[in-house]
Amino acid sequence: MTTYVLLINWTDQGVRNVRESPKRLDAAKKALSDMGGSFREFFLTMGDYDMVAVCEAPDDAVMARFALQLSTGGNVRTRTLKAFPEAAYREIISSFG
Repeated sequence: MTTYVLLINWTDQGVRNVRESPKRLDAAKKALSDMGGSFREFFLTMGDYDMVAVCEAPDDAVMARFALQLSTGGNVRTRTLKAFPEAAYREIISSFG
């Protein structure tokens, strides 16, 4: 499984309906699970982003579909970062010229 970091901001609509946010999170977890992925961690954050999620998915296409599905609800906008675990980081760096 590949790890992804989702940086999430509420839209104006999402803020107006913030009390529904926990239900939307539950629905998002189920949607990603149905696609073969999972949420590893979820955080409400302060700063440039309202929430951060660490997720796993079988591949980039699954994560792209999931992020698009989230955005079509109109409550959040996302940025997705592909994350490399420490072992992969060390391998990449050691193979660098």
